[in-house]
Formats: sequence, structure tokens, C-alpha cells
Amino acid sequence: MKFKEKWPLFFACAALSSCATRSPLPENLRELYKFDVIIRNGLVVDGSGKPGYPASVIIQSDTIAFIGEVDSTSTATLEIDANGKVVTPGFIDAHAHGDPIKTPQFYNFLAQGVTTICLGQDGSSDSKGEFGAWQASVDSVRPALNIAPFTGHGSLRVEIEAPFEEEISEADMAVMAEELDHQLQLGSFGLTMGLEYVPGRYSGEKELQALAKIVGSYHGVLMAHIRNEDNDKLEASLDEFLGLGQWAPVHVSHLKSVYGEGAKRAVEITSILAKYESLGYRVSADVYPYMASFTGIGIVFPDWAIPPANFNLVKKARRGELEEFLRNKIAQRNGPAATLFGTAPYAGKTLADLEKELGKPFEDILIDDIGPRGASAAYFVMDDSLQVALMKSDYVVVSSDGSPGMRHPRGYGSFGKMIETYTVQSNYFIIEQVIHKMSGQTAEIIGLNDRGLLKVGYKADVTIFDPENVKVKADFQHPHHLTEGFDFVLVNGKLARSNGEFVESRNGKLLRRE
Repeated sequence: MKFKEKWPLFFACAALSSCATRSPLPENLRELYKFDVIIRNGLVVDGSGKPGYPASVIIQSDTIAFIGEVDSTSTATLEIDANGKVVTPGFIDAHAHGDPIKTPQFYNFLAQGVTTICLGQDGSSDSKGEFGAWQASVDSVRPALNIAPFTGHGSLRVEIEAPFEEEISEADMAVMAEELDHQLQLGSFGLTMGLEYVPGRYSGEKELQALAKIVGSYHGVLMAHIRNEDNDKLEASLDEFLGLGQWAPVHVSHLKSVYGEGAKRAVEITSILAKYESLGYRVSADVYPYMASFTGIGIVFPDWAIPPANFNLVKKARRGELEEFLRNKIAQRNGPAATLFGTAPYAGKTLADLEKELGKPFEDILIDDIGPRGASAAYFVMDDSLQVALMKSDYVVVSSDGSPGMRHPRGYGSFGKMIETYTVQSNYFIIEQVIHKMSGQTAEIIGLNDRGLLKVGYKADVTIFDPENVKVKADFQHPHHLTEGFDFVLVNGKLARSNGEFVESRNGKLLRRE
């Protein structure tokens, strides 16, 4: 059955099961002469995972005021006919990147129906020790969507100039703890860790546990790019991070298995999450729907060739050993054709392309022309059947791990792809299920108590679209093409996108965790 053919079934089932939503306007709303917004004739998929139902939605100011039957005598300043479309909460990106001060429009996310993004990921946040001042700056530029900020563990380490060692002094630890406490008081949603990156990779158990206890005391969330995502290191890396769930909710960023294969392996991975949930921990993860990761090229270099090591000295003293390591590492990662650069002057070229262009082995290119800090790239190292099975898990929500400028289509296509590829084309998800993973479930994980659902009293972040019209235009050669088909997007009750066109007013907010 094609997706469109399901619509009569949706509406027929809704007519039988959603009587509670078909009540008339309450007295307090009847007295109003005109509403701010009425969305009529749509199929409301409210973000809870429950079946969709036909209803109209009334918005007053920035809040959902009513969901149900609205007669033709009721009018609004803005009326949207959603006939043949679904009306859903605005999507929430659990793991995103970008600078709301430099690029407050965030067109790449809005074009996908995303109305809230979580920033400060992988242990890196932008506040540079002045979190309150940074918040004020974001407030002043008024981003086009909502920002849920997190504190970066690596950034805290940089601020105190901690050594590249596991053991840091008690004095440094006290300063780092004090700053984390301060940012949580000001409304940070929790702490992110980049345990595979410098400087997070140098942190030890004692340090991470101390910070986790502080996050837990504020009911915040711990998010982590775990220590190692390679298939043979995955269990140990998950155990290290998920064990912190003793003190605070734990959320695995961009869950994947590099080199892992098959749906059976996905079951083994999610069973690790289940093990920690059985201990009473709050456990979750996010996944983006692409089979290539994206990060700095340093990911393929050995630990002894990246900071605090002096790379120039390593080249002289251990050149042969480094060449052999890189040859083996790139072969393990599906060869030089599976590394696609996203940084000028190499952007759009694979490591194999550069071999032909420069006429020398890729390991020499990596050592002499690029170095461990010289570029970022997409790495085609993930198995489709494994990653798709992870998406299906009840523990997993949707993220992009993308940004406006990143040379990877995930920043422009992740949420559209979940609709187009995995719901309409493949029927892997039903619409209510995928919307839940992109809205209500994510809101619950990060602690957004008034967003993520279409519910009276909740903030009016709303996306309206015909699932069959959603088309992802970004690919690896053209990563910055906007997704099409999300007709209307409202942020805090105001239009951000109307009939597929952007509205040049910015109505997002920097959110604070209560």
C-alpha cells in the first residue's frame, strides 16, 4: 500500500477513536473576536506516538490554545488550510552544530521542519567561560529557531588550561566544577563530552564521575561522543559512559558502530543500553540517517601523533611507523575512496582522488600535505542494515549532527530523509512513530517540558506538510541544498516558513532549563 492510500484509514480510525478531541470551543475562547492562528483540516500527529486524528489547532500568542473542532464562524489573523497534510510539533534536533550569533537564520534546519536544536555538542561549547554574556548575545540576535544550550566538558578543561593528563589537580577540578555549576544555574541543559577528542580523551573516571554528580543535582543530561566508536571497542566505550547514569540521565550521541555489520549487531548494541536501563538509569541515544560520519582527519591518526605530541617531531622520529599505521587505518576504514574531504582546498575530493591528482601515496598526503589538523572529512564506514536497525530502537531519537556550513548532507537532510526514505518510500516507520522520535521523545529526554507535543498550553512550534511531497535535495556532492516539502513552519506561534518560502523574521529563543 502506498503512503497516500493510508490517509483514508487514518481519518476513519481517528473519527472512531478521537472523540475527546472533538469537543467545541470552551467558553473562554468563544468570547474572543478573532484568534491569532487557526490551522484547519489537518491530520494532527501530536508527537506522543499515538494515532493521528483530524482536528483544527488554535494558537494564541506563542501557545497552543485549543485542538479540536472549530466552526467556520471562528476567524484568525492567520488561517492555514492543512487539508491533505499532517500537522506535527516542530522537530527537535538532539545533536546539532552551529553558531547562533554568526548564522542566526539556520535555514538548513527550518527547511526540514526543525524548530529547536541542541548546541554545545561533543564537549565543545561556545561561551568561553562567559556563559551569561553568551546567553545575552544570543538573546539579542534572536535566532530563527530555539536553542537548547549544553556545556562542553572539553571547553571547561580548556578554560582551566588542564594538562593533557588523566589526573588533574584538586584545585583545577574545583574550578571546573564551579563553572559547570554556574552554567547549570543559568539554564544549561547539561554536559556534553567528546571522549574521543582532545582534550576530553584525557579525562578519567574520577573526573567524569564528579562532573556527572553535579549535572544530576540539577536534573540535567549527560551527552557523549563516546571514547571509541569502532566495533571492537564499542562495548567498553558504552560501559564507561553509561555507568555515569548512576548520577544523571545518559544520552549517547550519534550512536554507530564503525566496521560493525548487520541488524543482529544492532540488537547486541541496544542490549547494552537495556542493561543500564534495568539498573534504573535513564538511557537514550540519537542517530542520523546517513552511512558516513564527519569529523576532523585526526580521527585516522594514532594517539601518539596528535596533541600533546609534537607532530613535526613525530614525522622525523617515527615516519615509517606512522606511514604503516595510516595505511592500515585507511584500509580498515574501507580504503582511500571512502574518505571524502569537506575542507578547502580538498573539498569534494576523496583521498583516492588526491592520490591520482598529486601522484603519491595517500599516507604521504596525510602526513605532508594535510596533517592531523588540516581538514575534516566524511567517512563511509557504517553498515546500512545495522544503522537502520538502530534507528528503529525505542531508545533512539533523530539528530543531524549537522550545521549550516558543514560539508555533509546530514545538516540539510536528516529529518527530511526520515520522512521521505524511511517512512514514505520504505514504510520502515509509520508517521506517528517517526514524528515521536523527532519531537516528543526528544523533548522528554532533554527536559523540554512545554515543547515537543501538540498539546494545549504547550509552545506553538508547529510543522505542516504532506509526507509524500518531502524531498531531500542535499547529497555528498551538493551538501547545502535545502530540503523541500515542509510547507509551513511556526516557531513560538509565528511563521518561519510559509508555502515553502522563508519568512524573514526571527522568533526563536535561547531556552533555559528550569
